[in-house]
Amino acid sequence: MPGRLDPTSDTPLYKQIAARLRDQIENSELKPGASLPSESSLMEQYGAARGTVRQALGLLRSEGSIVIARGRGAFVRDHAPVRRLAHDRFSRAHRAAGQSAFLAELEAQGMEPEVEVLEVGPRKAPTDVARRLGIRSGAKVLIRRRRYLANGHPVELATSYLPWRLAEGSPIAEPNPGPGGIYARLEEAGHRLAFFAEDLRARMPLPEEAKALALGGGVPVIHLVRTAYDTDDQAVEVCDTLMAADSFILSYRLPAD
Repeated sequence: MPGRLDPTSDTPLYKQIAARLRDQIENSELKPGASLPSESSLMEQYGAARGTVRQALGLLRSEGSIVIARGRGAFVRDHAPVRRLAHDRFSRAHRAAGQSAFLAELEAQGMEPEVEVLEVGPRKAPTDVARRLGIRSGAKVLIRRRRYLANGHPVELATSYLPWRLAEGSPIAEPNPGPGGIYARLEEAGHRLAFFAEDLRARMPLPEEAKALALGGGVPVIHLVRTAYDTDDQAVEVCDTLMAADSFILSYRLPAD
């Protein structure tokens, strides 16, 4: 019978169902925003128990392929992931064109970017941030907290920390720092950027993080901490970023020598 599973396979039945549904999503047979067949329909189609079907749907949800709405069923995730090109992201050409990295990468992909500024002001530097900036713990820094959206969907939370001596009285301390963002303002102030160092790991979000990013159950976040250095090898900014793992593809081009 079409759709029946292979009980002799080493692959568990729920993974077989998930694989077939995943193929339909990737081949656009199930389009973004489309509803999946009901649990009862999937049970009948695959000759599977309800618990097996629920395991399959749970796996797809944990991968970020679908969302499950209580009382309404399962739906294909309706927003495309952002492709982040590491080799081009902080190009000086973007700043010269008056674009921040996020705006440049989304517009290049035909997406509508939006930035919500949540907080700008002086704070005491957390211990890890102070270490990365080369200042004492608790020293005064400027923080800039933002939430980034792609096509109206929240995808990223970011908090920048800058030494107060670099930010005080400058446009960096304003909600809108101007064309090209804070990196353009730093370079105008004589801090020509030389390189960025990033530490990246994956983890599950805290409840408030999941709410801010509108994450479905089981979707992890990518936690990235970036430090920007100028040509004098001085750290001029630390950016603590949380990205919805189902909303990004991180692309790298690495030299072979």
